[in-house]
Amino acid sequence: MNYESILSQRVQNLKPSGIRRFFDLAATMEGVISLGVGEPDFSTPWSIRKEAINVLERKKIVYTANSGMMQLRESICKYLEKTVHTRYDPEHEIVVTVGGSEAIDIAIRAVVNPQDEVLVVEPAFVCYSPIVEMASGVAVPIPTKAENHFKLTAQELREKITDKTKMLVLPYPNNPTGAIMTREDLEEIAEVLRGTDIMVLSDEIYSEMTYGKKHCSIVEIDGMRERTILVNGFSKAFAMTGWRLGYVCAPAPVIQQIVKIHQYIIMSSPTVSQYAAIEALENCEEDVKRMIKEYNLRRRYLVEAFNRIGMTCFNPEGAFYVFPSIQKTGMTSEEFCEKLLEEEKVAVVPGDAFGASGEGFVRVSYAYSLKHLMTAIERITHFLENHGVKP
Repeated sequence: MNYESILSQRVQNLKPSGIRRFFDLAATMEGVISLGVGEPDFSTPWSIRKEAINVLERKKIVYTANSGMMQLRESICKYLEKTVHTRYDPEHEIVVTVGGSEAIDIAIRAVVNPQDEVLVVEPAFVCYSPIVEMASGVAVPIPTKAENHFKLTAQELREKITDKTKMLVLPYPNNPTGAIMTREDLEEIAEVLRGTDIMVLSDEIYSEMTYGKKHCSIVEIDGMRERTILVNGFSKAFAMTGWRLGYVCAPAPVIQQIVKIHQYIIMSSPTVSQYAAIEALENCEEDVKRMIKEYNLRRRYLVEAFNRIGMTCFNPEGAFYVFPSIQKTGMTSEEFCEKLLEEEKVAVVPGDAFGASGEGFVRVSYAYSLKHLMTAIERITHFLENHGVKP
């Protein structure tokens, strides 16, 4: 069989995830400290697990409505009204999905026609551009700069808009940089978008994880709700990665199309997870605060440590990643990560896995214990010394 001719050329042309490559390499080695995967090291809060157990024991587990259980959709809408001060109609403006990943996929597919351009702010999570390409669109990167703390500026946006631009992917708080956008930043972006038909895909999966400044969503800015598809989920804030539950909110005409795709590829999200998510939203605020407090301690430790040992690192204000520079080493991001893994058995992710503008940086996750992070810093310090890098 000539599989190369049989298989989809579009899929064959996609590059595998740069995150998973180093994670898989690390998994084959003994004694590796991995700082590569963005997965909370906390257990899902007990009350969420308890609710899932109770549901399994007491209820018949069947398919739910395509858009998700109405009780969950109502809870999500109450949560969003509280956190981003925006009202959504639980019947017509929300779909519960299999993680934030499905939400991103079906949101892009519902909007993008062949050859439509989608502006992707980079560095960014690895899925956006491949999903655009699989939808027959054209992904157009907007590189952001370290000197701007990796925020998107109005000028950078304005320079990339063409008559083919259909959507802007706005991934803040940002993976991999930890950057956030303030209300003032978003007001400037909104001013550029007003008067256009450009939709915004706002990926806010890390919205609970901000340090010192409260998250602001672009849906809070005048005139932006009507053009924004908001994506969020339960994986990060509630330590529910394996529960695979997210959601997408948008104006009713957009959701009407999103539901069609969801119906055919998924039908409905996991029922037990939906019950658990209701518990998370209604009763786990203190659990989230406790986890955020611990993340903040780790964040402060890593930023200070990297700057002290010669890897310049701006102070990220969101998510659970730092994005230190490795430019002093003279290595590419890929070379740095490969040598660090080989010589010191520490796994981090090359910055260019998140777009060309990530070259010269590496992503380090602090979804690991402080003890774990301290050991990693000791090894990285030794690595830099061996390669002649001074603070």
